[in-house]
Amino acid sequence: MEYTFELVGVSPILSFFNHQQAIDPHLPRRGAEYLGAYRCTLDAFLDSVKAVPPERQWNLDAVVDSVVSFWLNNAEPIGHWHQRLRDAGAENVLVARVADFRALQDEFESLLGRGL
Repeated sequence: MEYTFELVGVSPILSFFNHQQAIDPHLPRRGAEYLGAYRCTLDAFLDSVKAVPPERQWNLDAVVDSVVSFWLNNAEPIGHWHQRLRDAGAENVLVARVADFRALQDEFESLLGRGL
């Protein structure tokens, strides 16, 4: 499997927590997991990858590689989100999406197909 990682925004801690709790465990898992970190650092997101549920059966080494690759190749967006997190204050987390590339692509295509 191929994985993708992307920083997507800043969220109040409580909102992020509520979103994570609202995901129905009985529904089929979608192609993405959303991770939150209090700091905009590679180490913080590598630690958050440990929260990916084992039911996903993802290759965590490949997921870690995608996070590291993103960090090495995207200094400008990382700087942007680092500043947004700092501006938002201590009661917020930086949210990232990690996903099985194929499953995420299929999910986006099905959403586009529904809108046509």
